[in-house]
Amino acid sequence: MLLAAVGCAVVVALTGCSRPSGTAAAAAGAPSARSAYTLLQMNLCLSGLAGCYRKVQYPAAVNEAVARIRDAHPDAVTFNEACSDDVARIARQTGYHWRFSTVIYYGKPFTCIRPGGRGLFGDAVLTRAAVASSDDHAFKAQAGPEQRRWLCVGTRGGVDVCTGHLASPEPDEVAANGPQCAELESLLARLAAYRTVIFGGDLNRRSPCAPSGFWIRTDGSARQDPGSQHVYGTGALASPSARVLPATHTDHDVLLVRAHLG
Repeated sequence: MLLAAVGCAVVVALTGCSRPSGTAAAAAGAPSARSAYTLLQMNLCLSGLAGCYRKVQYPAAVNEAVARIRDAHPDAVTFNEACSDDVARIARQTGYHWRFSTVIYYGKPFTCIRPGGRGLFGDAVLTRAAVASSDDHAFKAQAGPEQRRWLCVGTRGGVDVCTGHLASPEPDEVAANGPQCAELESLLARLAAYRTVIFGGDLNRRSPCAPSGFWIRTDGSARQDPGSQHVYGTGALASPSARVLPATHTDHDVLLVRAHLG
């Protein structure tokens, strides 16, 4: 017994015996860097047509998006009001995979202007993990000249990343916003039955479109158009926190959400 006691005393001196030290316990309980999952949501206003385009000062808005991605190193980026060639350039400069959904405007794809040669107007998802699948469709309810769509990307990392841009509060569009919100809720609920899902988008509304069981974060503290950008996630993405980052060259600030992937 004396030898055992002396032995344990030596071990205690060296390692704390069977009880971890406070530092060791904290390290054991802390999530690893690999478990963190971050999404960056941005509305870029790149069409060249909208009134907000005067703030873009092209290509300053594209350069600002690249800088934000390089600074945050997110796992996924969701873009609204983007242009396909600009998205390709951002993905190339940051090393991300990407998928794009083309928006129909007055019955046909809209080519970005001022300057031209930037591809088609729409929404996009960028991911660090390789893309395994993607799907995009127009919402069933539509109003006004711009067709509103959703885009979902399945990744090899096991997380589905979705975006959407719902109808604006303008008189000729606002009637479609509520039905689009309900459709988005149903879509995300179906996906979440099988996969870990995170959504980021400009919903042009403050009330959420998240299914039961999803957490909700918004840019409610933003300086520009507060509350319109939302990020939702399933329970496998735990303890979400949100930060609003100022943006100079668009009419929406940037919403950065970080969670822990279980």
